[in-house]
Amino acid sequence: MNTTLLSLQGRTALVTGAATGIGRAIAILFAQAGARVVVNHLGQAETVSAVVRSIERAGGEAIAIDADVSLASEVQRLVAEAGELHILVNNAGIIQEKPFLDTTEADWDRMLGVDLKSVFLTSRAVLPGMVARGSGVIVNLASDLGILGREWYAPYCAAKAGVIGLTRSLAREFAPQGIRVNAIAPGPVNTAMVSLESMSPEWMEKELAIPQHRVAEPEEIAATALFLASDLSRFYCGQVLGPNGGSVMP
Repeated sequence: MNTTLLSLQGRTALVTGAATGIGRAIAILFAQAGARVVVNHLGQAETVSAVVRSIERAGGEAIAIDADVSLASEVQRLVAEAGELHILVNNAGIIQEKPFLDTTEADWDRMLGVDLKSVFLTSRAVLPGMVARGSGVIVNLASDLGILGREWYAPYCAAKAGVIGLTRSLAREFAPQGIRVNAIAPGPVNTAMVSLESMSPEWMEKELAIPQHRVAEPEEIAATALFLASDLSRFYCGQVLGPNGGSVMP
């Protein structure tokens, strides 16, 4: 295999929600592949500084930008500060475990704002530059629960299903202009957002009831993101890849 096809040398990648978890792993791996990485975060300056220092110590290049990607004005500022972008990874997300009948309108709006509206806003901000250049890559982080559904997670499941639908729509619209749009729908991943401390025992029991009987490490999801961002995936269009331990077998 020609490993240069995995290189991101000379490209700039924006990774949203990259201070911790999957986003952090993607930012570090992209930098190792040669990309200049824009590490987006929201109010996590100390944590994200450690990510940037880690990348720079390894000889990579990264900058951190604090911005709320659920707000259009913040996204416009983020993209303006980032400069020319070749790769966008829409990773920012939140999750909430709550019975549907206890779910408030505020719960719904917050979940859809961070997990789905942000994908719309950042893609809308970045795509004009990609169209003008005739090339670009967008990778959206969905979830296996956007396919499977799960009780007590209605807003999250709806948002992630929306990410999948948006991915396919954008892929059809922009593929003729040289832009690849694909999604990743991970299964359970060992992050601060999804852990034994933050989720119920019932959640963990369901998450581990998959063929591999374990949760993934963020680096295992980052590997799929690197593949989709690289030239190895140049014939992938509107696909949803599932590093999920067997939770979904389409």
